[in-house]
Amino acid sequence: MESLRESARAAAHPERSVLVIFGATGDLNKRKLIPALYHLHVNRRLPEGLLIVGSARSAVSDDDFRRQMREAIERFSRGGIGNEAEWSRFADLLHYIPANYREPDSYLRMKDRLYKLEREHSTEGRRVLYLAIPPDQYAPVARQIAVAGLAGRHQETGGWTRLVVEKPFGTDLDTARQLNRELHEFFDESQIYRIDHYLGKETVQNILVFRFGNAVFEPIWNRRYVDYVQITAAETVGVESRGGYYEQAGALRDMFQNHLLQLVCMTAMEPPAFFAADAVHDEKAKVLHAIRPISPDEAVRGQYGAGEINGKPVPGYRQEEGVDSGSTTETYAALKLWIDNWRWQGVPFYLRSGKRLAKRVTEIAIHFKKPPLSFFQSCAAVDGLGSNVLVMRIQPDEGVSLTFEVKPPGPEVCVNSLSLDFDYEVAFGAAPPEAYETLLVDALRGDSTLFTRQDWVELAWSLLTPLIDAWHKTRSDFIPGYPAGSWGPKEADAFIEKDGHHWRKL
Repeated sequence: MESLRESARAAAHPERSVLVIFGATGDLNKRKLIPALYHLHVNRRLPEGLLIVGSARSAVSDDDFRRQMREAIERFSRGGIGNEAEWSRFADLLHYIPANYREPDSYLRMKDRLYKLEREHSTEGRRVLYLAIPPDQYAPVARQIAVAGLAGRHQETGGWTRLVVEKPFGTDLDTARQLNRELHEFFDESQIYRIDHYLGKETVQNILVFRFGNAVFEPIWNRRYVDYVQITAAETVGVESRGGYYEQAGALRDMFQNHLLQLVCMTAMEPPAFFAADAVHDEKAKVLHAIRPISPDEAVRGQYGAGEINGKPVPGYRQEEGVDSGSTTETYAALKLWIDNWRWQGVPFYLRSGKRLAKRVTEIAIHFKKPPLSFFQSCAAVDGLGSNVLVMRIQPDEGVSLTFEVKPPGPEVCVNSLSLDFDYEVAFGAAPPEAYETLLVDALRGDSTLFTRQDWVELAWSLLTPLIDAWHKTRSDFIPGYPAGSWGPKEADAFIEKDGHHWRKL
């Protein structure tokens, strides 16, 4: 299956530029960004002449920074360092500028050092500024960057500046709007690249190729043939060391506002008039506009208790570090969405996500309607026949499967369910690239297709903020529980079964 934007990427040659990573000594850079950049370097996908400049409060030298990044690559990169000559060439790209983000003078010193590097390497004022820092620092740091003259809206040299902002982008509709206003004081919308790493996953991009690149599927991708849609994002891990953050977030903010609603849009959107960033963003925004306001009656929450994961006992959420002993923060949520447009009217979209569930899996399952009249009985000891189900597996076993009914060998005329499977790694001989590899290259190229536009962020928050507020107002000492290692609270099963459906057994 061809990558969604291979031809577009080939045509857009990235220019010689500087990538500045704020928060360079933090976990995000060490675990994701630097390993991704190193893998891109090894595979010759970084633009020629790229400089990578780390910045954080620690007063370390370039050589110390390089040693720290080498340790991060050895620990977190698939394949590790590998060839020493490759590492030596990559290390030459790395530089470090210490900065206290709360001190304006730090930005002026950064500007002087950055300008010197840009002159030495002829990058002509082309820079990507990546905010790998706590969310409450996005706006203050962006402001100081601009005040120091690094926003780069009008560069005589023809340079440009792009600002990459991590999630979470706000905590509700009001805070997201406020953050957008603050960033737009100094950066145009075209300069702002809001990351949702799910969009960088190769299998997410392939959703559109699968739909719009195959004539056999698009004609049945609508209310006439689709009974309902299930989207699952299940994790076996708990909150780990992020208890303090998760207490303020919960499953709705952490997973639904960004990742799951993005998957809904990729599944439900209309074909864009042409493949370009704004055309794709327009169609995704139309999906959010069409989603009916979410009633608390069409949502379920839960919180994991003690249990077992892979045969090992694990604590309940309230026993995790940084979590209040009486917390009512949801670690699981399930929603039913209705998309009120011509294509999807009357088709429910069921979304579920949770921590400490039985299996790590993210998938989209399209359940098609059953034939209007069945002549055959099931070979299994169950009543009725199964429906055709198309499953797009996002992780960990990336691929696509289609379930259909067949007659097994033998004299009896009955049917069983079997599936055709496409496995990404088997088909292409390699695992798909990490999401951050794709997104970093796109930011350097200036392709914002897989990033999130302002209106989408605010529309997503406008859908979920009323539900968040409703849950907050009705909080008490009770929240439905589920044992770690299960598939969520029993209330979630009852929630979907009242419609005559069942959650997929994964």
